[in-house]
Amino acid sequence: MDRKMANRKLIRLSQLKRKLAAENLEEIDWVTFGVIVKKVTPQSANNGRTFSIWRLNDLRDLNQCVSLFLFGDVHKEHWKTDQGTV
Repeated sequence: MDRKMANRKLIRLSQLKRKLAAENLEEIDWVTFGVIVKKVTPQSANNGRTFSIWRLNDLRDLNQCVSLFLFGDVHKEHWKTDQGTV
């Protein structure tokens, strides 16, 4: 993990909104971690393609969640991932 995180900045999910407003994150090599705290049953978009929605949290502030929409190959590969997975 130390090797993977070298020269990268950790931004907690609960800090993400504030950091996006204050910093240009496109110029920074950053990472975040989240736990799937809720999964919505896969849905169909208007174009007929299926997608998933996950709510992620960093377990520091349970009121601060990020919704992650999974489409295409990402949805196909990961839609069965269990709630509680990091």
